[in-house]
Amino acid sequence: MAGRSVVVGVGHYLPKRVVPNSEFEKTLDTTDEWIRTRSGIERRHFAAEDETTSDMATYAAKAALQDAGLSVEDIDAIVLATSTADLTFPSAATMVQANLGMTRGFAFDVQAVCAGFVFALSNANAMILSGQAKRVLVIGAETFSRIMDWNDRSTCVLFGDGAGALVLEAQEGSGTPDDRGILATDLHSDGRYRDLLYVDGGVSTQSTGYLRMQGNQVFRHAVEKLAATAEAALDRAGLTSGDVDWIVPHQANIRIIQGTAKKMQLPMDNVVITVQDHGNTSAASIPLALSVGKERGQIKPGDLIVTEAIGGGLAWGAVVLRW
Repeated sequence: MAGRSVVVGVGHYLPKRVVPNSEFEKTLDTTDEWIRTRSGIERRHFAAEDETTSDMATYAAKAALQDAGLSVEDIDAIVLATSTADLTFPSAATMVQANLGMTRGFAFDVQAVCAGFVFALSNANAMILSGQAKRVLVIGAETFSRIMDWNDRSTCVLFGDGAGALVLEAQEGSGTPDDRGILATDLHSDGRYRDLLYVDGGVSTQSTGYLRMQGNQVFRHAVEKLAATAEAALDRAGLTSGDVDWIVPHQANIRIIQGTAKKMQLPMDNVVITVQDHGNTSAASIPLALSVGKERGQIKPGDLIVTEAIGGGLAWGAVVLRW
């Protein structure tokens, strides 16, 4: 027998405001066709002025709890992946804890930008396997619309807001790759590539700043590193890409998603794609895609899933799990 962290519920939230590509044509030298061709994005959601990251995370958390048939009293910890927390401190996770009426356990944020949810999932898994928690609410939530330079057509058209969440529960497995739950994780970072994707502001500079990205360089690193980390995680689990039912990737760019699938020798029919509807929601994109994939009837119990993501840092990683 072996301990496993099993997904027992999943949910998501998207702001009401939907922004089609055509809206950017009014203020930027761009077109719907230009955006679609280069990114695969058709529309995205933007948070309302009074809507925060913790608000969206709370809605997603409630949806995941409902899907799991659990109440907040059943949860021991909250791990929230975000780069756009409401305040410098306290953490957005503790705000979600308060919003849910959770007065026990603990909550904290993880900041690894677009790779944040993979890092959060890995941390939650480690806490469950070590016995620190039995059930963990793992959330990815972002309001990237707050850090966009609306004059930079190369970045502002790519990102959106939203949140996704899942509930991980400690269960006993056989210790084989046939078990449900997280089977392997693989995490990396390399700070030498900081200037490829960053925000040019922060607490110590007394400014919020805007997102800056060297798109071509990020693309070059993304396809290579995402395929490598996915293969490494599969190898740790004693599996190969041929065993994979679904890749649920970070939804950054359709060309990165296609390139990664090709490197892994998997057809696009085995990839859950939501980038066309949500844009790049950073740490929220994987749990959003998992929730939408289940909602669509794509992801079913017993399916083998690989999630992978890369973000500023650079930070990247992958998780192999059986649904």
